[in-house]
Formats: sequence, structure tokens, C-alpha cells
Amino acid sequence: RLMPELPKFDDEDLKSYGDEEEESALSPPAALMSVLATQELLLENILECIPVGEFAVIQPLSDEFCLVLGYLLTWKLTLAFFKAASSQLRVLYSQYLRRTKSLNNLLYHLFRLMPENPVFSGPTSEVPNKDTKTFFTEELHLDVK
Repeated sequence: RLMPELPKFDDEDLKSYGDEEEESALSPPAALMSVLATQELLLENILECIPVGEFAVIQPLSDEFCLVLGYLLTWKLTLAFFKAASSQLRVLYSQYLRRTKSLNNLLYHLFRLMPENPVFSGPTSEVPNKDTKTFFTEELHLDVK
């Protein structure tokens, strides 16, 4: 609930960023970026031997699973922050992510975490003639209980 409120504070200082000749960038919340940088390093250590295009098998409820989940949830917060920002602020934030290579790292990690066959194993009704459900065709509910 807090993330959509944070860009409002950067809107007040937006005019001071447009006066510089070089391409300006603005960091999303420093605490969030600090956590993301730490998680990127940990995830890179886990996935370092897996090339892009192959997939890592992460066992549920393992330490690696918790690290990956934390990393993805941090990105979910970052995207919620971006969604609430004005288009001018999004440009500045995206420049920051481009400079820090965070978005590149996200894509590298996602392509190594994505399963080869994303079959959905959640609660489904077993109908023999129905198409196989995948993570791309079904809505996932990620509510924390």
C-alpha cells in the first residue's frame, strides 16, 4: 500500500533534474535499491553455473527458494512504485535502472528461472479433452496468509 504513495515526494523535486546537460537519473527508494542489489548478488551466486536458455530447478521451501521469492517480490514492489510514478519520473527511474544494470540482471535471472515446461499444477478440474493449463494461461493468486 505504501509504494504508490512514494513517487509523490519526488514530484516536488522534478524540476531540478531537467536542467542538467547530461542524461539525468533518479534512484527509486534507496532502501529498496539496496535490498535489490544484495539480492542480485545472492541470486547470481545461485545461478552462476546455469547459462541463459537453460533453467534452474529450485526446490520449494529451500533457502534458494526463499531468496528467489524475495528477489521477485522486491521487483514486484519496484514495479508498483513505477506504476504510480508520473511519466517524467519513470524516465528518470528507468535511467537509473539502466545505469545500474538492474533490469538486465532481472531478465537474465528470469530466463534462468523460467521452467522449460510451465505446466500449472494448481487446483484444476481434470477434464480429458481440455487443453493443458500453464502459468501463462491461468491467473495466479499470490496472497500471503
